[in-house]
Amino acid sequence: MDVRELQSINLAQILQEPGTAEADGVIRESITAGEDVLPLQGDAEWSVTVTSAGEEFWLSGEVHGTTMMECRRCLKPTPQPVNAYFQHLLEFHPEVETLTLVQNENDEDIYHFGEPDLDLSFFIAQAFSLAMPFTALCDESCKGLCPVCGADLNVADCGHVQGDAVPAALAELGKFLDEV
Repeated sequence: MDVRELQSINLAQILQEPGTAEADGVIRESITAGEDVLPLQGDAEWSVTVTSAGEEFWLSGEVHGTTMMECRRCLKPTPQPVNAYFQHLLEFHPEVETLTLVQNENDEDIYHFGEPDLDLSFFIAQAFSLAMPFTALCDESCKGLCPVCGADLNVADCGHVQGDAVPAALAELGKFLDEV
């Protein structure tokens, strides 16, 4: 199997006559979404289909991979599977230098592109990052970090009592909540 690492699709054929173009490939190590670099565990796989619909083109695709996120309790790197799907309306305008989002007369979002080789990295990264969970948890029984010394409580007991780090006002609130 020929592994395609360049995230693009050539639309020259369907710019000339109606039809469909398909592409797929892999992303290794990380996905860059704007200024964020999303580390991957293994490869992420993507596939897209572009279908001509008159003067517009319908882009639909998917990306599947596992990203590494910090556990929300202990900060340990934690793999999180991501399955993302996307669909966008496109229009070809040879004068356009960079991918541009515009709204048409029907208030629909349409991306204008100007080269037959359409760079898909923006669409893939956007879908992947939006499909990621907000937080990760390495294990349901994760004890987290000690609020006093920062020790990983999954590895060792540092000896601090959990209430040591709770301010007095919050401790009173905790007592009230226990009563309720």
